[in-house]
Amino acid sequence: MSRVREWLADGVLITDGAWGTELQARGLPVGTNPDTWNLTHPERVESVARAYADAGSQVILTNTFRANAIAMHDAGEGDLDAINRAGVALSRRAAGRALVFASIGPTGKMLVSGEIGHEQVTAAFAAQASSLAAANADALLVETMSDIEEARLAVEAARLTGLPVLVSFAFDSGKNKDRTMMGVTPEAAAAAMAEAGADAVGANCGVGVEQAVSVCRRLHAACDLPIWIKPNAGLPTMEGTAIHYDTSAEFFASHYAALREAGASFLGGCCGSTPEFIRALVRARQAAL
Repeated sequence: MSRVREWLADGVLITDGAWGTELQARGLPVGTNPDTWNLTHPERVESVARAYADAGSQVILTNTFRANAIAMHDAGEGDLDAINRAGVALSRRAAGRALVFASIGPTGKMLVSGEIGHEQVTAAFAAQASSLAAANADALLVETMSDIEEARLAVEAARLTGLPVLVSFAFDSGKNKDRTMMGVTPEAAAAAMAEAGADAVGANCGVGVEQAVSVCRRLHAACDLPIWIKPNAGLPTMEGTAIHYDTSAEFFASHYAALREAGASFLGGCCGSTPEFIRALVRARQAAL
């Protein structure tokens, strides 16, 4: 049995919520790369992880989403290594008994257009995964992906560490908002990631918790892997210079049973969700026992 399935032996695991919007609430300017705060404002980064651990998260992510050599092309190899290692250390210090899954985001460049090459992408993901594994992450989460080929390269690079590798796509495009920006369906993503050797596949970000139920069901039907689900707190709106999300924690958590029945193994929130969303999910899980 894989470590992921061992962790899931007692049922659905509650993950954490948003990081970017929580760091913005702690003073991160909109548009600033949050990963650098692992070195410049570590206490604020750690406070996000601790808030989720206190709320009942059983899986805490790391503030390392953009810490690869392509997305952060101005950073040196040593700086990237330090940012990634610090990200794991900060979440680990706050996590308590929770697992720490290290976040690996996309490069921000397009393979299909030739904007970047396969070897460069693979090298960037391999270096980041190595740093995160060396810092003692429990697993690696490749998240918010839109391109199957980029996700496959990330999974293959991450698997070299020997850690469990989960991969999650953002389904937010198409007429029914059930495709990635690159046109990938849940069925195609699930099949490709199972073939690539991922330990779990899922969806994060996207348009909200209601849409996540259908996407979850389709992912679950298309493969035998555990399913990772972390929807946004609805669609963002601007209130002056501030970003606002309309979905309440109670409405979000009211979908717990539907998501579990659709096949979700991991449940949490993405953009706009807060520790209160996690507390509400924990209550919903307890009520369903």
